[in-house]
Amino acid sequence: MTKNTRLALVTGSSRGIGRAIALDFAKNGLDILVTGRNETRLQTVKKEIEDNGVKGHVVSADLGVEDGIQKIHNYILAKNLSVDILVNNAAIIHPRLSLIDFEMLEWERVIDVNLIAAVKLTKLLLPNMISQSYGKIINISSIGGRKGAGGRSAYRVTKAALISFTESIAAEVKSSGIDVNCVCPGGVLTEGYVEAFGPQENGDKNMMDPVEIAKLCTFLISSDSSAVTGAIIDAYGSSNPLFNS
Repeated sequence: MTKNTRLALVTGSSRGIGRAIALDFAKNGLDILVTGRNETRLQTVKKEIEDNGVKGHVVSADLGVEDGIQKIHNYILAKNLSVDILVNNAAIIHPRLSLIDFEMLEWERVIDVNLIAAVKLTKLLLPNMISQSYGKIINISSIGGRKGAGGRSAYRVTKAALISFTESIAAEVKSSGIDVNCVCPGGVLTEGYVEAFGPQENGDKNMMDPVEIAKLCTFLISSDSSAVTGAIIDAYGSSNPLFNS
C-alpha cells in the first residue's frame, strides 16, 4: 500500500467481530485504531495488533454519546493521524423484547450506537478521504437487516438502515476514489451474542467464527476488491436460510 502504512479505524473492536477484523487487518500490514468502552480489553487488542509489527492506537469511547465521537476526533487531531479505512462495527445486541416492553431510552440507545454513530464517524472521516482520493468504508449490518422479526425491532431497524446508508454514500463518493460496502453476517458466535441470547440460541453448530467475517473485510479493503462498491454482501455461513428452511 502507498502513503507508508494505511490506518484503519475499527469500532467495537475490543472483542467479537471487531477484534477479529482489527487483528486480520494488522496481519496484513495496516496500523489500527481500536475503539470501544472497555479500556482493559482494548489495551490487550492493541498489544495483539502490535505483535504483527504495526502500530496500534486506542480510544476508549462510548459511541452512544456525543462525547464518544468527539474523543475519537480529538485523538486523531492530536496524533495528526489520517484515517484511510473505516469499519463501522460497534453495535448493541439486545435480547428479544416486544416493543411494548422495550424501555424507550434503551431503544433509542440502540439507534444511537448502531446507526447514528456510524453516520457521524463516516461524515467525520470522509473529508480527509476525499482530499486524498482514497478511502474504504465497511458497514457491518446483519442477516437481521434483511427482514424484521418479533422482539428485534431496534436492532433490525438499525441494520436495515445501514444497508440503505451504504448504497447512498457509495453513490456519493465513488467519484472521489472511495469504496463503501456492507457486510451482513449470519450467526456469529461472539461474546455479545452469548450475552443477549445464551450459548444455545439456534445451535452453535450453525454459528460462524468472527475470523470468517474478518477475512471478507480484509478482501474488501484490498486492491483486489477495486470492482466492488455499494455492495451488500450476505455472509451467512451454515446459518444461511437456504440450508435450514
